Amino acid sequence: MERSKIIAILTGAISIILAIAYLIVVQLLDYRDMKPAPISQVESPPAITISRWQVDKITQI
Repeated sequence: MERSKIIAILTGAISIILAIAYLIVVQLLDYRDMKPAPISQVESPPAITISRWQVDKITQI
């Protein structure tokens, strides 16, 4: 029983250390100066959509 108690305390301590390390990493990443993503200089061409009504009209011609 004594060994299982030591292992439980050890794994609990490791879990707490990992949780604290995770919180520190998250805080460090959160403090970075975030810049917006670059916007491309070339505009993308507009998408062409064809409705079912237009397809039927084209096939009748």
